[in-house]
Amino acid sequence: MKQEIRSADGRLGVLVVGLGGAVATIFVVGTLSARKGLSKPIGSITQLATIRLGKRNENRFPKIKEVVPLAGMDDLVFGGWDIFPDDVYEAALHAEVLEHKDLEPVREELQRIRPMKAAFDPEWVKRLHGTHVKHADSRWELTEQLREDIRQFKQQNGCDRLVVIWSASTEIYLPACKEHHTLSDLEQAMKDNRTDVIAPSMCYAYAAIAEGVPFIMGAPNLCVDIPAMWKFARNKEVPVAGKDFKTGQTMLKTVLAPMLKTRMLGLSGWFSTNILGNRDGEVLDDPDSFKTKEVSKLSVIDTILQPGIYPELYGNVYHKVRINYYPPRKDNKEGWDNIDIIGWMGYPMQLKVDFLCRDSILAAPLVLDLVLFADLAARAGMSGIQEWLSFYFKSPMHDREYVPEHDLFIQYTKLKNTLRKLIGEPTLDYID
Repeated sequence: MKQEIRSADGRLGVLVVGLGGAVATIFVVGTLSARKGLSKPIGSITQLATIRLGKRNENRFPKIKEVVPLAGMDDLVFGGWDIFPDDVYEAALHAEVLEHKDLEPVREELQRIRPMKAAFDPEWVKRLHGTHVKHADSRWELTEQLREDIRQFKQQNGCDRLVVIWSASTEIYLPACKEHHTLSDLEQAMKDNRTDVIAPSMCYAYAAIAEGVPFIMGAPNLCVDIPAMWKFARNKEVPVAGKDFKTGQTMLKTVLAPMLKTRMLGLSGWFSTNILGNRDGEVLDDPDSFKTKEVSKLSVIDTILQPGIYPELYGNVYHKVRINYYPPRKDNKEGWDNIDIIGWMGYPMQLKVDFLCRDSILAAPLVLDLVLFADLAARAGMSGIQEWLSFYFKSPMHDREYVPEHDLFIQYTKLKNTLRKLIGEPTLDYID
């Protein structure tokens, strides 16, 4: 049945954590550019993709944005936090991803967007040294400052609704512990200033949820992916999603691994390495931050291939992931994969992939889609983990009762079927 969805009228504020980073600046520049008709929002499902409605012979393939009540790009208002004070124009110049010809037409708008001081702790991101940061006696006080930022931004910019999205750096690895299990334990740890178990990203997530604002985690940080946050989000009727934007190498894995499994081809080894020179690469050069990313990247293959069900094909796979900081490449990441396949009668084969991509160019349209879909979920009364948005993440959030879905095409079907249900259309099983 059609879901009752509140109107998307009014201004939608987008508060980005890491507003001065490459992903955020390119997202903002690209959105402003598309508004002016200077570029196309290539890579954005909400703006370009169609959705089949009804039977094949009905021949109904409207664009998603034509039938799903999404906020328009013209309604977006940008803000956020960063550990450096540069406006978005200055930050985009520093990122060295976009050319001047793409920045100058929207320069004045970019210069008006300045970040608020960030909640930052150098112990959690050791390779960065922020100068534009908040000071507080406890994580709880820090969170209260973020809540005030959210309220002020909404009022000062005349926003009807908000979304908070993390596109900042990867924090050091943090396993879930007892302080993350219940909301009362989490809050007490914040008040006790337990900086060993309360990451700065958790302050942003808690602040957003407390203010009734959807929160999206774009890095592999533990952050909102804990039982205490899940319950808090459900209680406050707030959608949450994450984690870790699925852009380059992992996106390919979620396509290639299902191909091997579908054809019942065996796999003996998968070696992946990356070279990357932007701020993300510098942060991941720290072993503690890399550990967080590694866990996210390694989870994909096992979940898709199900070695417990197919031990003869996938029971002894050697999977290795490397990320190498290489400054000359800047944002132009290169991902190499060597895949050792086993075929008929046990004969070996190899598949080699060399993906020369622009990391932030791939991530920016994901930010746009996630913001618009999270806002849609909030207006539709959907709360807690939004599994239907797994399509966008390397390590999709899920509660402990379910196994995450990593197959890109199953994820895409789930996303579109959720949209169909929201607008009162039958879901598709493709048998017809």
